[in-house]
Amino acid sequence: MYTAIIHEEDGIFIADCPEAGTVSQGTTIEEALKNLREATELYLDECPTNLVAA
Repeated sequence: MYTAIIHEEDGIFIADCPEAGTVSQGTTIEEALKNLREATELYLDECPTNLVAA
């Protein structure tokens, strides 16, 4: 499991995964998390690392 940090800017929710360095956005918190999960999975598939999930 990875960390998701979410904040809102101008009506858009920004989601950031600091462990992987991925960022995404959405119009709702749920959409931002879904998009972040997808972006992080794609990133880790392309660039596997030795990240350890806490």
